[in-house]
Order: sequence, then structure tokens, then C-alpha cells
Amino acid sequence: MGFFSAIKKMFGSEPAEEQEPQIQESGDASALKEVQTPGQPETPPQQAAHAESPQDHHPDEATGAISGAAGPAAEATARAPITVAASPAEEALTLRLREAEPRLSVWLGIVLEGVDATGDLLWQRLSFLLGALEAPPQETQAFVDDFRAWTQRMEYRQVEEFRSELQYRLALALDLEDEEDERSRLFIKITEGLARTRDQLARGLDSLFSSHGELDDAFWEELEELFIMADLGYEPSLELVERLKERARKEKITQASGMRALLMAEVEEIFRAPRRIAAINPPEVVLMIGVNGVGKTTTIAKLAHRARMQGKKVMIAAADTFRAAAIEQLQVWAGRVGALFHAKAPGSDPASVAYEAMDRAVKEGVDVLFVDTAGRLQTKVNLMEELTKIRQVLGKKHPGAPHRSVLVIDATTGQNALSQTKLFKEAAGVDELIITKLDGTAKGGVAIAVAMQHHLPITFVGLGEKLEDLRPFNGEDYARALLGQKDGGAA
Repeated sequence: MGFFSAIKKMFGSEPAEEQEPQIQESGDASALKEVQTPGQPETPPQQAAHAESPQDHHPDEATGAISGAAGPAAEATARAPITVAASPAEEALTLRLREAEPRLSVWLGIVLEGVDATGDLLWQRLSFLLGALEAPPQETQAFVDDFRAWTQRMEYRQVEEFRSELQYRLALALDLEDEEDERSRLFIKITEGLARTRDQLARGLDSLFSSHGELDDAFWEELEELFIMADLGYEPSLELVERLKERARKEKITQASGMRALLMAEVEEIFRAPRRIAAINPPEVVLMIGVNGVGKTTTIAKLAHRARMQGKKVMIAAADTFRAAAIEQLQVWAGRVGALFHAKAPGSDPASVAYEAMDRAVKEGVDVLFVDTAGRLQTKVNLMEELTKIRQVLGKKHPGAPHRSVLVIDATTGQNALSQTKLFKEAAGVDELIITKLDGTAKGGVAIAVAMQHHLPITFVGLGEKLEDLRPFNGEDYARALLGQKDGGAA
């Protein structure tokens, strides 16, 4: 059972007598009464490191992840009644949380009432919320300290400046990202990001479906033109039309009015990712590739941030040693997200950076190692040889590495993204795609083209500049947002 399901039981109306036998079976009734006390003394804020060299950068190890978010013990704990020895105000707050709709945004809204800026009240309220969710006190304090230090580094004071980021961190730490509320937030974000693409494609589809009766040659030709205008590209557009013709034949659809549902189903099918073996021998090594300018550096930071909030120890290795300021940019981001950082002097051999980072990651018990690489397409032969060498040294040091090779492509480049995917897939190997800058582009259809032509799963999409704006890709949500279906969030 997921932690959120357990929480819903805790805040629900289950009779206490039904809960007691399960509490007794857990064998640790005393643990069930541990609650973070909101009035505890405040721990001094963490300080960001400024004087460390790239090789010796050791951020605070408090990840802020709530480990009580899984397992039978957590389930039993979550079913326990809340017992808080608190003031009348805190008792009222506890009652409101119990009676509230079981959604993270609702709970957060309750505890943030009357809190406008950072300070003791904010940290006490966050501790109170996590304590009410029966998070272990030590991990609650680690989460609060980590977030407080981040707001200081970012120079945020007002709650509205970071409220969305706070909810995102809580969702990751509590394993609530699949909760309906979070899925709805993501769908809204994708819908907003694809607005320009949808305005172009959906309006054309509405006009096409309403102006045609039979599925004749003229209909298919106009549909093909619409796909090309949405930047699917010529060949992918032809392929998609042929796939739709075949699906219409099999399902005996002969009228244009039935094509919207057919198109929706086909796009969802294109995005359906094949299963793959996820088991690895830690640390997991993620090789990040892509041309300069696609947002690779910030994507690495966002992935590292996600992993940190999920309780993992993370390291970033700067193996792009030739691009101006690449090492410095990554070091700044590593400090912001609280990841370990490894680099050598500019101009060093990238493979040696990867090898030393791999050695250090194994020795220091790192969970995930992200390896940045160069992206100079103008010297593509040397670049691909360099990537091959990096892959070889990683595998030599840690059998099976890299476990994932992630290609980052920029949605705004349209057809160039298709050619980049082809080049990197053939020369260096690609396991998955991340598409950045989907917000504000009229070329969002490229996601369909690249998934269809290269049969690669899209794992994340970039929808803005904030750390929370890299979100898991969901083919069903993308199809609904792209094709203009507005009714609803996640199922």
C-alpha cells in the first residue's frame, strides 16, 4: 500500500476498534505516539559552502526525504490515531487536518494559513504537518532544515515565492507524486505549456472534423498537412496518417466525427513505453547527453533535486570540460540542490573526470551519479568518440554503468530535435529522452514525432525554469493537453 493510501485511512473515519488489532501486530505501539512537537527549539540554519574546491564539495547530507513513506510498518503507523499533546490552537489545527479532504495541497493550505514569510512560525507549521503525518522526528527536522537552507540560498522570504516548490518537495519526500492533486497540477502545467501548439493543432482538427463527413482522400490529405504544421515532420506525419487509416479500418470508423477519439488513442499508444529492467548494482550511473543550448545543465540539476528529495545521496560529475563556464555552472547548481560535486581543471580529459567520479561515488556510498558530457555537434566525430570512451571507462570501473543514457532535446528546435536524436542514438546509444522548453513553443508536436520514429520513452518534460518544472511525462495527459481535451485531471 502506498503511503498516501495509508494517510487517507489515518485521516478517514475508520473506527478505532478496527485499527487496534493491526497496531498491536506491528509490535511497536510506543512508536505510534511519536509526533514532532511544533514548539521545539530551532536548529541553526545550514550554511551553503563557498570556499570548497570542485573536488572537495561536500554539502550537508540531510536529504529531507521521509523514509516512513513505505512498508508495513509505515502502513501500521499511518493507521494509528494522532496523539498530540498540544495547545488549543494546535489541537484545532489537528482537527482541521483530520477533517480536510485528503490532498497535499489542502493540508498545506491549512498549515500555511496566516504565514506570509519565512521564520519560526513557518518552520513550526511544517514540522507540525509532517509530525501529523507520523514522519519520524529526525527526518522531519532534516526536511525542514534542508528547505530552510534552500530558501536562504535563494534569498526567498515570502511564502508565495516558494509555495509551489514546497508542495513539490513534500510530494517527492512523502511519495505522493501520483496523488490525484499532483497529477492535476501537472496536467494544468502541461496544458499551459502546450497552449501555442494546441491553438494551432486543435483548432485545425476542430475545423477538419466538422467540415468533413466521410473519411475520404481529401480528409486524409488535410490531416497530414495539419500534422506537418504542428512540426511532426514530413515522414512522421505520413506514418501517423497511415496508422490512423489502419486503426479506422479495424474499428470500422467511416465518419470524421469519430476521428478525435481515434487520434487520442493512437497518440497514447505512441507514447506507451516498453518495460525495461530497473534493477541495478548501486550506484546508479546516469549519462547525460545532448547538444549545447538544450538546457542540459539545468535538467541535470532538476533530476538531482528530485533524487535528493526522494532520500538519495547524489553526485554530479562535470565531464564537459571544454565549454566555457560549464564546470562553474554545474558547481553552483550542485550547491543549490545539495549534491556532491566532482570536477577537474578546465580542459581535462572528460573520461578521466568520469572515472574519478565513479571511483569516488563507489567509495562514498552515492546512490545516483549524474555525468554531464559535452555537446559540440560541429565536431561530432570527436564528440561521439569521447562519449564512447566515457561509457567504456564507466563500465570498466562499475560493471553495468552507465545504467541510463539520457538525451536532452529542445522542443523549440522542432525538426532539429529529430536529427539530433537520430545522430546520438546511432553513435552513442540512447535509453530515454527528456524534452525541455515545452512551455511557450508552437512545436510541441515534435514529441510525437521523436517517440514514433525512434521508439524511445520520454521520461520527463521541462515546463519552466524552476526546479519543480521538470515533471514526469505521462502520454495520456500529454495527448489530452495537446489535442484540446479539457475535461479533467488524472484518473
